[in-house]
Amino acid sequence: MAKVADIYFKTHPWKVIEEGFDPAYGRVSESIFSLANESIGVRGYFEEGGSLDSLRGAYANGVYDIAHIGKSYKGIVEKTHFMIPTADWLLTGLTLDGETLDLGRVKFRDFRRELDMRAGTLTRSFVWETASGKELKLTFLRFLDMEHRERAYQRLTLEALNFDGAVRLCAGVSFAVTHEGHGACFWGDTRKEAGANRLCLQSRTKESNQEVFAGVLLTLPKGAEVQSGDKALYLCCHLPLRKGTAQTLDRRAVILFDGSQGDELWARGKQALQAAEQVSLEQAVAAQRAYWDRFWSILDIELEPAGTDEEMIRAVAAEQQGIRFCSFQLAQTYNGGSTRHNIGAKGLTGEAYNGHAFWDTESCCLPFYLFTNPEAARDLLLFRYNTLPMARERAKMLDCQGACYPIATLNGDEACPLWQHASLQLQPSTAVAYGIWHYVHLTEDEDFLFAYGAEMLLEIARFLKSRAALGNRTGQFGFFGVMGPDEFHMMVNNNAYTNYMGMRTLSFAAQVMDRMAAERPDAFRKLSSRTGFTAAEADEWKHIAENMYLPMGADGLIEQHDGFFDLPHTDIGSIPVSQFPLYDHWSYDRIYRTDMIKQPDVLMMLYLYNSSFSEEVKRVNYRFYQPRTIHESSLSPAIHSILAAELHEMDEAVNFFGYATRLDLDNYNRNTREGLHITSIAMAWANIVYGFAGLRSDGALLRFAPRLPQRWKKLTFELTYRGRLLRVCMERGQTRFSLQAGAPMTLQVYDGLHTLGTEELLVPNLCD
Repeated sequence: MAKVADIYFKTHPWKVIEEGFDPAYGRVSESIFSLANESIGVRGYFEEGGSLDSLRGAYANGVYDIAHIGKSYKGIVEKTHFMIPTADWLLTGLTLDGETLDLGRVKFRDFRRELDMRAGTLTRSFVWETASGKELKLTFLRFLDMEHRERAYQRLTLEALNFDGAVRLCAGVSFAVTHEGHGACFWGDTRKEAGANRLCLQSRTKESNQEVFAGVLLTLPKGAEVQSGDKALYLCCHLPLRKGTAQTLDRRAVILFDGSQGDELWARGKQALQAAEQVSLEQAVAAQRAYWDRFWSILDIELEPAGTDEEMIRAVAAEQQGIRFCSFQLAQTYNGGSTRHNIGAKGLTGEAYNGHAFWDTESCCLPFYLFTNPEAARDLLLFRYNTLPMARERAKMLDCQGACYPIATLNGDEACPLWQHASLQLQPSTAVAYGIWHYVHLTEDEDFLFAYGAEMLLEIARFLKSRAALGNRTGQFGFFGVMGPDEFHMMVNNNAYTNYMGMRTLSFAAQVMDRMAAERPDAFRKLSSRTGFTAAEADEWKHIAENMYLPMGADGLIEQHDGFFDLPHTDIGSIPVSQFPLYDHWSYDRIYRTDMIKQPDVLMMLYLYNSSFSEEVKRVNYRFYQPRTIHESSLSPAIHSILAAELHEMDEAVNFFGYATRLDLDNYNRNTREGLHITSIAMAWANIVYGFAGLRSDGALLRFAPRLPQRWKKLTFELTYRGRLLRVCMERGQTRFSLQAGAPMTLQVYDGLHTLGTEELLVPNLCD
């Protein structure tokens, strides 16, 4: 693997720590120190702003605006939508002795920033040394309420170390925020109101006509003056300071975006602000800690090193920090609060990818929620049901039937203007179908299947049927002119992943319609009447599925797509680290002229439907495709680690795991500055559970095949499954399974069946 870690942050089991400040790493730190609570998010930018390079981004989930591209060829979108920054509620200006706080220009020392993952808080502290010799210690605390998701908090503590005097402070909130990529502010007229200790604003986006309320409560001294700016309000005062005595200022913010507008939203926002006023910052901190205590009591993954070797201890400590960081960010990004939201590839941590959700949600993120928060998994799929009308419209644009789910979206509309992705990639639709199957398979929620899933499957199957065709060479069905998960090869025929996932989707859709007709006849008749479905359609789906071409040789090696084996070979190990990411350093067409793979394609198929392929098929394909994969997708390392562990390639599994788990913390792809890789973070969790615990969830039973890396003494985690809480403790030589709650169950461990009840189950490890 050509990529290497860029280590900057201190290792700690429960914190991410930055000691000293490197401006060149400023944007990376802003991404790492991002906070969110699914509804709102904020990058780790400095409250006081200044001259340093920064992406000052505060976001609300689902808030976007629209850009019109203009008419092109049929099937290419004419407009796109993208996440925009909302009100900056952290604006804080400080002036002392005529000197304005700006860490790009003033002298300071003892800089330290900490993300505390147990408490869900971010703190930053340093000592400001003015030109006149005064020393002022500043500590900023911020967090976003995980239960009251419209609320956010900040505390500023000031301590004069060697003087008595006063500091000029201005605290504000502003909709005059710029989307960096477009270089423009997308907020129009703004309603403003100021009181003795509060500021209220409400603004509307220019094109999407969404409205957001932003209000702040400030504990400023009496007599603070109101200042008004463009789409902004401030309260300013002189704050007296005494040597050695700390002075604190609290800010409680409400960012409300609930679909209401005008006077209704204004009234709701002010009511929400009044409710927030009843809670002290100390109470909010305690509630925040209690939330995260509950989270970690169930969802922590614990690692123990196998010995006293210092290098081993450091490596395991880094892995422990990394996997907790991943779990923390997943919980911040989505926890099932709304079926209007999906999981953006960057979450609420940056503007790259425009805030869009991709097919990664169902293929890579869903397992985390299926085994930790099934209700949230259901809500993610309901987002797809709620946006089914847009998927139908997209299929029409492509001269197809049924429903084609978008490759990139916030609201259900296709937002990707690149035709080669938006028109050629079928994996969003097959991933939604896979997500429905996986959810129902694990939860047995057949009410969801027949009330929502069946209609989605019906329309996806119609789309696939209209997109598939008989090949002249093979005499079998396939998909032509497509782009598979490996985005380094476009307009290919018979992409193995696309063909196989299409086959499984068509077969599953037909099975569901047959079952629905037999088991839910009334619901089936209503669905058939509403959609015009006939039994003959299901027969066509079955016929296509039964005659789908899969390019597999006698030795089990699957050709990624027609002609892949003829492509010139590139030694990916010879590519200098300085040339990553490749899209920034190689011309677009140069990338397409080799057998280099961006991310797992054939291997992705073997991961999703693992139980459907023999170990030998997995082995021959892993050995062929692994050396050709450059991991330009952040999803890639974890998939390789999971398969490597299954195939007893433990050195590779551990190396890929370190990459996957610390992808952003160690800036492996040199693009953390743009925001975190949220869907990759989900795969890092899967790397533990599906990789080293060997979980497989696509068979009749949950199957485990524990494989403990040599440098780990113990790995412990818990899973939720059909109303049960299952604890897994992998040790050297044995694995302990125990039910923390719920009815007895049957597990498959390696090839043996075991009943797990009130007694702990001990199974010898066969792979240590």
